[in-house]
Amino acid sequence: MVDAKKVRFIIGVIGNVISFGLFLSPVPTFWRIIKKKDVEEFQPYPYVATVMNCMLWVFYGLPVVHKDSILVTTINGVGLVFEAVYLSIFVYHCGNKKNFRRNIGLYLLAEIIAVAGIVLITLFAIQNAFAKQTFVGVICDIFNIAMYGAPSLVIKKVVETKSVEYMPFLLSFISFINAVIWTTYSLIYKIDLYVLISNGLGTLLCASQLIVYAIYRKSTPVNKTAKPSEIEIPATERV
Repeated sequence: MVDAKKVRFIIGVIGNVISFGLFLSPVPTFWRIIKKKDVEEFQPYPYVATVMNCMLWVFYGLPVVHKDSILVTTINGVGLVFEAVYLSIFVYHCGNKKNFRRNIGLYLLAEIIAVAGIVLITLFAIQNAFAKQTFVGVICDIFNIAMYGAPSLVIKKVVETKSVEYMPFLLSFISFINAVIWTTYSLIYKIDLYVLISNGLGTLLCASQLIVYAIYRKSTPVNKTAKPSEIEIPATERV
């Protein structure tokens, strides 16, 4: 007889591996920044947003909020480290451009205060275990859906230009697989409603990107030297 708990764990490990790959996807961007010692037109805000997303999911996966979700905590903990490294590189090389250093510092401070507030409310103001899970889960879903949805804005550009040069297929495809894996994970053994909601919608959003890509991929030649500033945002999608 198949052990549902073991199957869920295996799928979660697969999800960790795929999510790890997504966390690695900005490496070429930051390697370019290091070599040129300049951030050019790259923007730090997707990575700042991912820090918030990771912190929330790290907390959600802890036993104090949700039991049997440690794999959610581990991968987002790893992601938090990656985002910290990326932002450190960005801050080091951005100089005084657009007040990036000040803005990044203020945003991160606001995020830390917000997460600290959520943690304190969860631990001391909410006594019921289900209520804790609901409170943190809803907040996590709001941020995660936004993370999945932001890259879908490029669909408008694709439709307007009838060109897929600004839509990296591989990243969209891996994000789709990632969302499917975590949706499956959420349905096995114990249904995890909040992982299911965000990744279920993420699956639909990523699928819409792939459908648009399939429709327009032959309309015009794909420009392999697409502007980096246009394709860096999707790199922050995750669980």
